[in-house]
Formats: sequence, C-alpha cells, structure tokens
Amino acid sequence: MNIAILGATGNAGTRLTDEALRRGHAVAALARHATALPARPGVTTTDVDADNAPALADALRGADVVISTVRFLQTTAAQITAAVKAAGVKRLLVVGGAGSLYVAPGKQLVDTPEFPDAYKAEASAGRDFLNALRGESSLEWTFLSPSALFTPGERTGKFRLGNDTLLADADGKSWISMEDYAIAMLDEIEQPQHVRERFTVGY
Repeated sequence: MNIAILGATGNAGTRLTDEALRRGHAVAALARHATALPARPGVTTTDVDADNAPALADALRGADVVISTVRFLQTTAAQITAAVKAAGVKRLLVVGGAGSLYVAPGKQLVDTPEFPDAYKAEASAGRDFLNALRGESSLEWTFLSPSALFTPGERTGKFRLGNDTLLADADGKSWISMEDYAIAMLDEIEQPQHVRERFTVGY
C-alpha cells in the first residue's frame, strides 16, 4: 500500500513511517523539510507546505491513504480534506488529540480545570477539526486520539482501544507510547474498523 504521511518529520510522523515500513508499505514522506530526512528504502520525500493546496494535492496523488499529523493550529480540516479530494484519495486518517475525549458525561478533557493552559488552543483546534470531519461524507476518514500522555517510548503491541472516552489504567494514568499508537494506526489502515469515526488508544 502507498501511504502518504503529512508531517513525516515530526515525532508521530517518524514512528508512523517506521511502522509502515516494518509492514512492507511504501511511504511518501511529506513535510516542509521532508528531503532533510535520511534516505531509506521504501520512502520518497517531498517538501510541501500544508497551506499550499495545489502543491499538497500534487504530492498526495497516487497514495492509497493519507495520514495527517499536522498540528491543528497550523491547518484546518477544510484545507486537508480539500487537498485529499483533489488528489483523488479516498482515505484520510488523522493523528488526533486527547482534549476532545470525554472524561464524564458531557465533559471533554480540554474543558476540565486541570487541563494545561499551554495546550488549550491546540486541543480546541483539534476538537474543531474533528467536528468538521464529522460533517464529511465523501472521504473515508478516521480520527485516532491518543491518551492524555503521548510520548516516545516502547513498541509493546499491548494496548486497549476505545471510542470517545479517555482511557486510563488502574492507577488513573492515561498514556500511550508513540510506537504503540503507530501500531493502532497501521492496524486501522490494514483492517478498517472505524471509518468515519473517532477512536482512541491507551494502556
């Protein structure tokens, strides 16, 4: 499968690239400075800005699926979906945020008093992005939210999946490694279970 990863130079993008290559997929690595990435078999690199719609659409052509890892404050759902459609790609997967996950009926994580102010703008933009996707009927989109703590770590292959509610372990810790997150994302690409849905992954 040909997988285009937008934001391939970032923490999530590099883990997703690694996981895709591990499974034998071809990766089109796209980012503002993608050509600075080390050369690897199975990877093509293209420098492109998500704000440049025509260039982005050109870079996405030929992909079977697109994964967007771009920060939500840097783009909008309309920009990304328009480029994906113009490229003729049907499937879009988005690296989401935890802020829009529910921690109680009617209460999302981003709206709790404990949510760090430094991340509120990005989390709110992520919620807007998800809400916009929910009105999208022509693309086969999926929005995968990580747990509250989303950091580089180990690839264990052992995690839980959920839907719209924040996952936490027995001690109340909500976390997932980027490596295990990448497994969940590639699993969804290979065997779609959440088309036009959001889901989440955690320990």
